[in-house]
Amino acid sequence: MRTGIHPDSRPVVFRDRAAGFAFLTRSTAHSTRTVEWEDGNTYPVIDVEISSASHPFYTGTSQVVDTAGRVERFERRYGRAAQVRG
Repeated sequence: MRTGIHPDSRPVVFRDRAAGFAFLTRSTAHSTRTVEWEDGNTYPVIDVEISSASHPFYTGTSQVVDTAGRVERFERRYGRAAQVRG
């Protein structure tokens, strides 16, 4: 890596306020707010709207839409469309 062209990477705490979940990682993001972490050190903190702790895909609360079942139910209810003559 060439020196002087890359931003500085440092430890930063990302906090999901909705889930009450936080994790420490390295980032180039800047923040003026700080938080004391479990190891006793103070790190910059960035609040995020959603993380793996609150996203429906990762928590298992997402619902899978069954489109094939919907089509079959429509055809049972209303019958198949009329054949197009050509």
